[in-house]
Amino acid sequence: MKYFWMYIKQTLRFVLKPMSFLPAIIMMCLIFGFSDQDAMTSSALSYKVGVKVFSVANDTFDRGWTMKQIEKLSMESQYYIRKTAHFTEYFLLGVSVAFPLYVYGLRGIWLVICAGGFCIAFAGLDEYHQSFSIGRSPQKKDVFIDSCGAVLGVIITRLVCWTGRMTIFRPLSNEKVRKQAKSC
Repeated sequence: MKYFWMYIKQTLRFVLKPMSFLPAIIMMCLIFGFSDQDAMTSSALSYKVGVKVFSVANDTFDRGWTMKQIEKLSMESQYYIRKTAHFTEYFLLGVSVAFPLYVYGLRGIWLVICAGGFCIAFAGLDEYHQSFSIGRSPQKKDVFIDSCGAVLGVIITRLVCWTGRMTIFRPLSNEKVRKQAKSC
């Protein structure tokens, strides 16, 4: 029975480990889709996000803004909404790329270099891709913002995984060592 469960565990690892890359692939597809939007569609989406954010802020902090004031705030904040979106989507990409690489054993500075480098290269290619969308153009500033978000996501993932390995999962590795020592 013991060997049956070990076989099941190994099989699940074999199947599930490669699936850890799915969130990264999904994020890349989402980013690609956002970059593929023409200028009007992208502006409309940013405007809707702004209205939603300011509506929630109005309700949460009881500001007493009218819908007209919320719409005006959304229009005035478009630049910051867009740049925050760039940072956030690449932060999530950094996390979703770094985690599976960590699972596969890439650790330390090499994780930051490989995952960060991949995300930065994707940001550059994404901005180039955006140049083919009507009314949009690539911007170095966006690549910089994307890169900052991605690298921060990679570093936070590295810290969280390292902390988990040193605290939560440390007893499990100590138990394996003890079992191996007893069997010798």
